[in-house]
Amino acid sequence: MGGDPLWTGYRHRAVDPDGWTTFWRLDPREQPFELHDWLGRPDRPGHRLWSRAATPAGVRATWRTSAASVRLEIRAALDIYQEIAPVDFLVGGELHRRCPVEPGEQVIAVELPGTSVELEIWLPQGGAIGVRDVSFDGEAEPLPPIGPRWITYGSSITQCTGAYGPSETWPALVARRHGWDLVGLGLGGECHLDPIAARTIRDTPARLISLCLGINIYGGETFSGRTLPGQVESFVSTVRDGHPHTPIVVITPLPAPNLEGKPNAVGLTLDDIRGCVELGARTLRDPDLQLIDGRTVLSTEEAQRLYADDLHPGPDGYRLIADRLAPRLTLPL
Repeated sequence: MGGDPLWTGYRHRAVDPDGWTTFWRLDPREQPFELHDWLGRPDRPGHRLWSRAATPAGVRATWRTSAASVRLEIRAALDIYQEIAPVDFLVGGELHRRCPVEPGEQVIAVELPGTSVELEIWLPQGGAIGVRDVSFDGEAEPLPPIGPRWITYGSSITQCTGAYGPSETWPALVARRHGWDLVGLGLGGECHLDPIAARTIRDTPARLISLCLGINIYGGETFSGRTLPGQVESFVSTVRDGHPHTPIVVITPLPAPNLEGKPNAVGLTLDDIRGCVELGARTLRDPDLQLIDGRTVLSTEEAQRLYADDLHPGPDGYRLIADRLAPRLTLPL
């Protein structure tokens, strides 16, 4: 994806004059503005969407290497959520080192076994991140992504800034378990059925697509009971235009015990949101579309125990979500 043979999991790669690469998970070239100027204006509508799209959640690269060490040159800044996640280094599919990332430019050096191993670097799932160089003190061959591509779209619960690290978000755990090539479109606070998200999914080849819809629409009071079913129908229809027979899984909001039963400003409870999402998805009468009720992924009791706040799972909650969804997200034979 994006024309870079090294990294995967993004839509567009932008390199500034100093050589710093930003991995965009939505394509900013579709927008009629100068992004660097525009991103400096948090008062502009949509600022948060593009801030989230520039966070490299799910972006990673793999090498076969016998080097004794690797160095990653990375730049980080606090984003609108004031969080910078770590970088994960995996050897042979297992966590080798998890390295914190501080604001500013830095070089992260990690010792390796020095024998032939497969190394994965997963970039932070939180923060404004740039990458300039990856270097080894020995032989290293970049490996292309393998396995069927899976796209998953959702909110902060799909971006998972509160996971232990980028290789332990629930999408990363599911993808690693199945051997899939993940494209993670978790956009914290910004899962509002934006047309550019639908077009991105439509135009990206995939063998499986999952859409976790509703929680940001509840919190942002984005649509009413009159408009939400049609917006879901339109979003899924756009996705389907590019994927005539690809399985699509629509997941309604997980339980939020302290918010259940409370109408938002447009009068919708979370149950109402679930019903509207289901109605919009079922209107298509699509035989390749599956619905998952988010309340079957975690129970209310599990949510009360594993949530870090009224809405977001903690690290062990994301692990449990992966355990529950992994057997339900499957490819056709």
